[in-house]
Amino acid sequence: MPRHVIASTLVTLALAAPALAQPRIINGRLAPHTAGQGLDRTFRDLVTAQTEPAWIGYAVPITAGDRTMCCYGNGWMTSCGLEPPDTRGRIQDQPRTATIGPVRLEGPESMIVLYRVDEKAVQKIRTFTPDCELDAGGRTIHWLEGVAPADSIALLASLVSRDEQKRDRVTNGALAAISMHRDPSADSTLIRLARQDASAKVRGEAIFWLAQKAGQKAAGEITAAIEQDPDTDVKKRAVFALSQLPKDEGIPLLIQVARNNKNPAVRKQAMFWLGQTHDPRALDFFAEVLGR
Repeated sequence: MPRHVIASTLVTLALAAPALAQPRIINGRLAPHTAGQGLDRTFRDLVTAQTEPAWIGYAVPITAGDRTMCCYGNGWMTSCGLEPPDTRGRIQDQPRTATIGPVRLEGPESMIVLYRVDEKAVQKIRTFTPDCELDAGGRTIHWLEGVAPADSIALLASLVSRDEQKRDRVTNGALAAISMHRDPSADSTLIRLARQDASAKVRGEAIFWLAQKAGQKAAGEITAAIEQDPDTDVKKRAVFALSQLPKDEGIPLLIQVARNNKNPAVRKQAMFWLGQTHDPRALDFFAEVLGR
């Protein structure tokens, strides 16, 4: 077969191939399970059954975009270590998976959600794309097949913690993962947490991830938080979220906040983020404020 025909066939196969369903694991054991009728029950049974640190994971569709969530060193993609370097075990004589494969011309269609479990509780949540090679540090990864995206979002939302010590490791990871799900319940879950959660820090983080989705609904919820949330820190976090929206959407809203909000700290925050945009509209507004 001529070389140009072979090359064309390989490109066609790479584009048509389904998203990688399982993680590429080295130095670890992949234990398959079926999610069954209820992800929450299956997941929590696995958590309580662990007698040593382990990971539980699955794949779900990811929002559209050209993103790769991997680890890099010296400009090259490298294995992502799931365990701290000083605690990693090594499984002897385990063959290393090949790292060379077809080059995808489009972004990934799925993401991997991993939960680190220790002392019968979730201690950390991490997300990767299937092109990443993961060093499990000698641990077992319990891999769940057949997870519905809405069930995944519900599970992640249930793990949002009010515990200050776990906020960065669990809550931030849960909210980030929710925002990347390609499922309608992702938006509604983030909006609910941004509006109703008892923790000001959780509300602020939910607003931040709403901004990353950059939709009209997100902008409405962010501006509502600026006007209605009783906590000034949440309002300031929401102002930052406005700065993360596309410029044609975010800058007019920042100018509106800077001009009209009743809270001086919020107006100052809007001024600060406007200054970071280097946008002519921001300059015109500053000139107006300065009376020039």
